[in-house]
Amino acid sequence: MLSRSSKVSVVGAGSVGASMAYAMLIRESAREVVLYDINEAKVTAEVLDLAHGTQFTGASSITGGTDIALTANSDVIVITAGAKQNPGQTRLELAGINFSILESMIPKLLEHSPEAIFLLVTNPCDVLATAALKLTGLPSNRVFSSGTVLDSSRLRWLLGAKLGVSTDSIHALIVGEHGDSEFALWSQAHIGPVPLSKWITDTGSALTRTDLDELALSVKTAAYKVIEGKGATNYAIGLSGARIVEAIVRDENAILPVSSVLSNYRGVDGIAMSVPTLVNRNGAVRAIDVPMDASEQLLFEASASAIANSLAQLNL
Repeated sequence: MLSRSSKVSVVGAGSVGASMAYAMLIRESAREVVLYDINEAKVTAEVLDLAHGTQFTGASSITGGTDIALTANSDVIVITAGAKQNPGQTRLELAGINFSILESMIPKLLEHSPEAIFLLVTNPCDVLATAALKLTGLPSNRVFSSGTVLDSSRLRWLLGAKLGVSTDSIHALIVGEHGDSEFALWSQAHIGPVPLSKWITDTGSALTRTDLDELALSVKTAAYKVIEGKGATNYAIGLSGARIVEAIVRDENAILPVSSVLSNYRGVDGIAMSVPTLVNRNGAVRAIDVPMDASEQLLFEASASAIANSLAQLNL
């Protein structure tokens, strides 16, 4: 259901920002979508191209430009602006450049929309979500990133293809860093009501440890493969970002693996990481304590260390 007064501003009219604006229009994620960028020619062209198709997208509207005041009174501000990830470059290597962009931009956005929820879709999203929280001084529920929502979708797609099951019936998550230290939470994965460890394939066998490792590696390296072939990932992250926005503006109380700054969560404190999180009109309101086996706990701690090391390099 389309919220009657919802306004979502997307900061950055690059491939991710434009794709997310498009996804929100066709999904009717919000009543009013604003696209903001400092590149006038680019943002004007993207807004026009999107607006020309709004006859076919329901009641949502699209406006935008280079005036940051256009974002005023937003319910949600989605930040996609930043340097893009180049072939062979890790997400953590982007930290310094994109932190500088955030540092100059967030205070102005907050001034125009003091009640907004801030959703970061800029890499490295865990590091930047932690940094943005410190920059804004807002409570942690109001500043978080898209985390491993897309990674979890990739995992479910791969499992569905391998097992011949609809992704809607697959319940499996990627948690930790949105990056090279992320991992699949296999101990809690289910196909319908059946634990993944008990699922029997059409050949009469269960998935082996090798099968699971290969699936997790495919998820972890998926972005690199897409970037190598077309220069950027944009469609899937646009759709997953729109899904998070919907959970906020529709007050859904959905559980999504977004990345927010954790407070004494399985030994991790003060660092943004992806875990199953309750998302509603107030943002990322509660990290759900999910059981992990001993090996998963070690992977979780290692992922936290990777993020902490990057934050230390930024003196945060």
